Amino acid sequence: MPRPALVRSVPPLSTRRPLGVALAAGVTVLGLALTGCTSAAPQASSTPTAGGTLTYASGDAEPTCLDPHVGGNYPQALVSTQYLESLVSLDSEGTVIPWLADSWTVSDDGLTWEFTLRDGVTFSDGTPLDAAAVQANIAHLQDPATGSSTGYLALAKVTGTEAVSDSVVRLTLAQPDGALLESLSQPWLGIESPTALERSQDDNCAAPVGTGPFVVDSWVKQNAITLVRNDDYTSPPADAEHDGPAYLEKIVWRFIPDSASRYAALQAGEVDVIDNAQPDTIAQAEQSDSIVHLDAPRPGASNRIELNSGKTPFNDAAVREAFIRSANVDDAVASLFQGSAERSYSALSSVEPLGISRPELFDYDPAAAATLLDDAGWSEKDADGYRTKDGVRLTVVFPVSTNQSIPAEQSLFEQIQATAKATGFDVQLTKLDLSSWYTALGSNAYDAVSAPYTKVGPDVLRILFHSDGITPAPSGYFANHAQVNDPELDSLLTLADQTNDADERSALYADAQDLILEGFYILPLYDQQNHFLLGTAVQGARALPTVSTPTFYDAWLNR
Repeated sequence: MPRPALVRSVPPLSTRRPLGVALAAGVTVLGLALTGCTSAAPQASSTPTAGGTLTYASGDAEPTCLDPHVGGNYPQALVSTQYLESLVSLDSEGTVIPWLADSWTVSDDGLTWEFTLRDGVTFSDGTPLDAAAVQANIAHLQDPATGSSTGYLALAKVTGTEAVSDSVVRLTLAQPDGALLESLSQPWLGIESPTALERSQDDNCAAPVGTGPFVVDSWVKQNAITLVRNDDYTSPPADAEHDGPAYLEKIVWRFIPDSASRYAALQAGEVDVIDNAQPDTIAQAEQSDSIVHLDAPRPGASNRIELNSGKTPFNDAAVREAFIRSANVDDAVASLFQGSAERSYSALSSVEPLGISRPELFDYDPAAAATLLDDAGWSEKDADGYRTKDGVRLTVVFPVSTNQSIPAEQSLFEQIQATAKATGFDVQLTKLDLSSWYTALGSNAYDAVSAPYTKVGPDVLRILFHSDGITPAPSGYFANHAQVNDPELDSLLTLADQTNDADERSALYADAQDLILEGFYILPLYDQQNHFLLGTAVQGARALPTVSTPTFYDAWLNR
């Protein structure tokens, strides 16, 4: 018998304030225009029509590689959701459901997993999906030469694979991993053709080969990726609305960095869907009869500022708390985001049932911040009004990725810079492109950073805050940007990851979150934002409940 699917529905401990109830990341089918933020709209009553080209305009950075095994960032996940598929998926309640794997079992000690694959599935190059194909994908993700970060970290406990038969693959783990199924649902672990993986990395980056409903036809860099329908498609996830090939004939995936230009193109009908919608355009769209707003917050971690506790000045918890008390985030979120984001006081997204919220830790209190800095020895001020200690200015180097932080968020950082200055912090905001931003992080040239990281489930806490996360993956990327090194926290996160007892898991993650929040390692801001705007001609699109990427398998054009 297959192991029952993992469930993410255990409530937080009653002694802590739970996160507010939120809509699931992706639920029903999109359709009619709505006036308020929503995760979906009702399905249109008309019959789907096959054919047509959907044009998608992204404001995220154009990937340097279309294979999400390489690196593993969100722009890759957005587009690869259309042509790669995972062993499992999640439904709108967060329950693991079949996809390329029909069923799975786990041994009593949690160290051996077996996955039975769907019959008759082939990659778009004709290679069959079998146990050997899954083995090749795991080997590819774990090969340091691939340069994986997200997928590599997700498979850290997998030490071996075996083809039990053509349709059954066995994974052996060094330690139990209660988050393995959630990890395998993510697009960064999408299953690719082993034949295609034998090509050079450049070739595979240009056109990965999957089992998905669309195929990469061409990629004109700094312009668009063209995806065409896979007419032999047979493997939709268990919660799809139909079987067989996609309705759309083609998707043109454009890159339009400027938010105003993206929205103007949507209004003019030049594109059908845009992402990274800005608060002002969301407000306009919700007054429109021709545009639908899909609000699909990402799971895992909240959007947060991480304070580098590995060096001065934030190796002192009092200075970290002082910075947090000097940041007037509530007013900035209210004024800049126009109702499109709610303030978070949690390390986890509001869509994570095990998240806890501690608003009392994040009050704007400049008087308390001043006292904390006085007591920590930062009591003198220089001629510019910044605090000093032993002649050294209280400086916070804060690199900002212009590819990942929308203009409203950049303005939020500037408001934090201003309120922190009043307390005596010299916050040095530096706007960087994505490559330069990664370089700054990799060289430890930062004191504060806002670094998005998406992973299904509360195990994201282990990735972000376990001391193991200070060590870079083969790609050079490391996830513990707060550089937390706390043996007690490590123990809690390790135990939580290894248990399948729901009550114990909930308690361990709650205790871990308390240590993170009470240690003032992060300044929570709001959920990681996914705001999509769609023309009303687009029917049947939705955000997958895994990491809230859009899927156009069920989509069709009513025009």
